Amino acid sequence: MDTVARRVISGRTALDRAEVAAFTGAAYSTVNHWHRHRARFDFPQGFQHDGRDWFWLDDIEVFHVTHQAAKRAELTKVDRRGDSEDLIGSGAAARVLGYASYRNLPDTLYDHPDRVEALPDGRLRRLWFRRTVWAVADARTGRQSTGRTPGTTGARKPHPYADDPRFPAAVALLAEADRTGLDQRGLGVTLARKLGITQRTAQRLLAAACEVSRHPSQVDGLA
Repeated sequence: MDTVARRVISGRTALDRAEVAAFTGAAYSTVNHWHRHRARFDFPQGFQHDGRDWFWLDDIEVFHVTHQAAKRAELTKVDRRGDSEDLIGSGAAARVLGYASYRNLPDTLYDHPDRVEALPDGRLRRLWFRRTVWAVADARTGRQSTGRTPGTTGARKPHPYADDPRFPAAVALLAEADRTGLDQRGLGVTLARKLGITQRTAQRLLAAACEVSRHPSQVDGLA
């Protein structure tokens, strides 16, 4: 396997996605999220070379500095009301953090929901415990949190589709949508038709695939 992460192309240094993650200190899934929603984050477009996605180092440097400054500027007053064990969606999480829109949610929260639910139209709904949102808010200022530390969990339990022979197809479909920037709405219908299963089952498979996509070690051997 080609493990080269940096390459000089036409006299300029380019990074692949893995090296962008290493350079910025972000998770690989976060880089995918930035690229998929590049209009929202003003993430560089990048380019294809030898069948891979590449990004100019100087573009990534500018993006990273700007992105970090924007995150610091987003610090707001946190709403501490409510039960710490309440499960809330992205809109409520934004209000807890004092943001006008869920689009302002920090990557450390958006990329690590406590639960994911499949909606009837194939979209995936992210949910967090209120204490998780508070912990993310506390991490911005270094305040000691009484909730769990962002990004940490206990021992993982195998998802219910771990041994399902249909699961690799869901993983592959989700990865293809992520790689090409396709809208994930409607993937449930596509998977249901491909496998000859109900849309509800397809949505559950996709929800499980979305969960393990944030933890690649869970899908080792699925190809």
